Amino acid sequence: MGRGKIVIRRIDNSTSRQVTFSKRRNGLLKKAKELSILCDAEIGVMVFSSTGKLYDFASTSMQSVIEQYKKSKEEHRQPTNPHSEVKFWQTEAAILRQQLQNLQEVHRQMMGEGLSGLATKDLQNLEKQLVMSFHGVRMKKEQLLLDEIEELNRKGNLIYQANVELHKEVNLIHQQKLDLHEKCRRSMEQGMPMEQTEMPIVQLILAFTRTHMYQSIFSSASHSNKTMSHLLQLRIRVDLQLH
Repeated sequence: MGRGKIVIRRIDNSTSRQVTFSKRRNGLLKKAKELSILCDAEIGVMVFSSTGKLYDFASTSMQSVIEQYKKSKEEHRQPTNPHSEVKFWQTEAAILRQQLQNLQEVHRQMMGEGLSGLATKDLQNLEKQLVMSFHGVRMKKEQLLLDEIEELNRKGNLIYQANVELHKEVNLIHQQKLDLHEKCRRSMEQGMPMEQTEMPIVQLILAFTRTHMYQSIFSSASHSNKTMSHLLQLRIRVDLQLH
């Protein structure tokens, strides 16, 4: 069976109280150490026994933890009166002005200005920053170019597929033209002239198909001058075949 629930209250027996203090103190310090290692946290723990003896643990140093604690309390302290509030905002404004000046100075140095006061080590660090910035810009430029090339290839594939379909339509029209000529030839040989109403309808169908094909060609070729030249040559060949 598990242990019963422990009532949290002062232990009257001094021996039991001392044993419990020792066990729980060690457990507390152990947990603090594990937390600092696992989470990379800066931790400071201080425990005073009933006799005034100090037990502590600090992930770095207790003095550093205490100084950081005081600094954090000062930064988050709210002004308690109008004079303190004005002083607080004046300090904040001075900090922001200093940060702005630092940024402007760095920007001038990045542009190659105001370098007279820099030492050799500072110039080397500035050079490294410029090289890294240049590398980042070049990588971004190359990525944009690759994206544009990919998009052009995609459009080129679409135009190529359109050209294939147009070639199929041209071949079909050419075959229909040959079939029509063959029909006319057979009719003339058999002394059966083609009805007058049939020729205008055939011419109208050919003219409509030719106009639709030209519109498709120019719509597909609007993205590339090279493809436009190729399709214009195709148009000339189509005209020659249809006439």
